[in-house]
Amino acid sequence: MPFSPKQQEYFNKAAHRWNVKTGATRSGKTFMDYFVIPKRILNTQGHGLIVILGHTQQTLQRNIIDPMQRIWGTSLVGNVSNRTGAATIFGKKCYVLGADNKARINPIRGSSIEYCYGDEVATWEEGVFQMLKSRLDRPNSTFDGTCNPETPMHWFKTFLDSDADIYQQSYTIYDNPFLDPEIVRNLEKEYAGTVFFQRFILGEWTLAEGLIYKHFSEEKNLYDKPLSDEIRRRSIPYVAIDYGSANPTAFLYILYDPQDRVIYVDREYYYDGRHEVVQKTDADYAQDLLAFSQPEQTVAVIIDPSALSFRIAARRLGYRVKEADNEVLNGIRDVSTLMSVGKLKVNADCQNLLKEIRTYAWDEKAAQQLGIDKPIKQNDHAVDALRYFVNTIVRMRQMLTGRNE
Repeated sequence: MPFSPKQQEYFNKAAHRWNVKTGATRSGKTFMDYFVIPKRILNTQGHGLIVILGHTQQTLQRNIIDPMQRIWGTSLVGNVSNRTGAATIFGKKCYVLGADNKARINPIRGSSIEYCYGDEVATWEEGVFQMLKSRLDRPNSTFDGTCNPETPMHWFKTFLDSDADIYQQSYTIYDNPFLDPEIVRNLEKEYAGTVFFQRFILGEWTLAEGLIYKHFSEEKNLYDKPLSDEIRRRSIPYVAIDYGSANPTAFLYILYDPQDRVIYVDREYYYDGRHEVVQKTDADYAQDLLAFSQPEQTVAVIIDPSALSFRIAARRLGYRVKEADNEVLNGIRDVSTLMSVGKLKVNADCQNLLKEIRTYAWDEKAAQQLGIDKPIKQNDHAVDALRYFVNTIVRMRQMLTGRNE
């Protein structure tokens, strides 16, 4: 496969201490690294460690190691050891490590690093990056990295705007001449009306502000007539739950139609113990779940990961229980995409969910003061349950294209 002009430019000119590509998804910024990484590794002189850092070791396996193995073969790009976290890449020992929390600082503390590759840098724990800066302590120490843009106040954007020795490229999706125009049009449509259009299409560091699901459309995303018997017959039923002891508890009965690849949020249960006379227990909510949805009809119940005791209670009633994936930003992005393309529909009777969708907003204070994206934590219980379902069950590529990953 040939390289784009921007990719060639990076390969030839990225010779600084810090070399970074930021910008849109699917823009080609990572593909060049499958050739840059071997070049850097082969040029190391044995004066320090070689480290590949990413959000987690699992994301590095998917984003970096697997593609490099397909290009170069496993004889040149070895498997990552579960015991040591190391892999032999082009004949040299490389440490493949996660950077998503403060505990990840320790593996690089006290080491000298000659070469580091960084994947998804904006998703790292900031302390890992600050430690890395002090560990790149050799005269020839070099860093290559990529990230998608986030808020303009993000700590990594602050670093990129500093006077450090940085070679930087910014990519839009239109910088990839090899991307199928139909894919570009689909991505434009999927991200339309959201902050993700500016970030993942145009490659801009943009503030997330205002309503999160502001493009929710009654025309595309609301239904007020009973679903046909045919849709109900072929659909797969789930229940998604955001559980609260002091906070409200929300159940969503969700039907996934695999033929049309559409998600229907068909009914809801919502109980706020603070506003009711009776405060319910796990056993009470388990009986309510039984009345809401029979175990033999429900493929799985997806429950937020903090609700251990309630997951146990649901299992005792015969439900197949899955612990929800609680990744917030990716979940919000995927829910937004499904709304945008009309693949997510909500019954008009789900008044609590609809109220939350219409008021769910970004926390602008957190963005301005902390440089992070986060929703305002109020009136978010039903929308959290919806996000749990999408995060845990939905395979986005299959939903949008009909093809498996």
